Amino acid sequence: MSDSAFDNAGFSTKAIHAGYDPDPQTGAVNVPIYTSSTFMQDGVGGMRNGYEYARTGNPTRAALEANIAAIEAGQFGRAFSSGMAATDCTLRTVLRPGDHLVIPNDAYGGTFRLIDKVFKHWGIEHSVAAVSDPDAVRAAMRPNTKLVWVETPTNPLLNIGDIAALADIAHESGAKLVVDNTFASPYLQQPITLGADIVLHSTTKYLGGHSDVVGGALVTNDEELHAGFGFLQNGAGAVPGPMDCYLTLRGIKTLAIRMERHSDNAEKIADFLVGHSAVSQVIYPGLESHPGHKVAEKQMRRFGGMLSVRLHGGADAARELCAGTKVFTLAESLGGVESLIEHPAAMTHASTEGSELEVPADLVRLSVGIEDIEDLLADLEQALG
Repeated sequence: MSDSAFDNAGFSTKAIHAGYDPDPQTGAVNVPIYTSSTFMQDGVGGMRNGYEYARTGNPTRAALEANIAAIEAGQFGRAFSSGMAATDCTLRTVLRPGDHLVIPNDAYGGTFRLIDKVFKHWGIEHSVAAVSDPDAVRAAMRPNTKLVWVETPTNPLLNIGDIAALADIAHESGAKLVVDNTFASPYLQQPITLGADIVLHSTTKYLGGHSDVVGGALVTNDEELHAGFGFLQNGAGAVPGPMDCYLTLRGIKTLAIRMERHSDNAEKIADFLVGHSAVSQVIYPGLESHPGHKVAEKQMRRFGGMLSVRLHGGADAARELCAGTKVFTLAESLGGVESLIEHPAAMTHASTEGSELEVPADLVRLSVGIEDIEDLLADLEQALG
């Protein structure tokens, strides 16, 4: 069946079927892993189905790109070797020396590092603003603003941005809106349907879902942006290998049921931590006390598997909690089936130290997995003491 046959299909049907028809020669239900680095041509320039060299295009990668576009309700997808490669491609496609972009005041550390330590030296200016405050984003806009960069929920403080409102602000100034949808996943949130121009993923996280593959992706409805992404994807060469694409596709097939379990577990853990004497604040969009709860409720299917806590005991208590869990594994990254715990100030967000984006030292971030909730709660209870 062609991808158009799934236009009106449900999310899980698209996740399982979009992007690939069973192989007409063998009937293979799963997309083959095409490991060839080059493809035979029928005469000079006579490419078969557009394939000539694996950096430029690969059938396994093409299936992944079509699949991610479908589940994000977009027309065009591009896959990359990492989320940071997708980030770099976005910045280099949209921005030129002298341009300006707005970024969240609690953006992912890797995004901030790339913009602040690399693109700043190429003449790209940036300002920070709270994505949860549309007026602050509007105030940060300049005549030379070409891009508004949004995470929602943000990493690691889980602030919520109103995607539709932020799209209006960007477009009023002639800028593009890019939404890093890694924390939410396409199952919980589809930014293009809310007005975003570009959706970005670290597919390493929820899309792959098993902590066994690194990748990134961009989705857009803009044909010009898609062409620009493709030019850099090929020209710079930060492409995923066919095995990476296969593993990501395999993960996507179970995304919906995994996200439901992630959300179930995170909600129960948030409720448990709210009442714990060692915890000064629980940051989770699913709590009615969260300032972005109503916006999240409006634009998300559920509230996801990520939550953060702040501890009365400060940085020492945060480190002790990270060291004290047995089911939660101390590690960077997120979105896998296993639960992870980390200290952002010293790990994923160390690059923000001393900046406007510096992360509180008493903050601990949890990526809640799909283990039995009783085991997760018992682990946190013993680690908190």
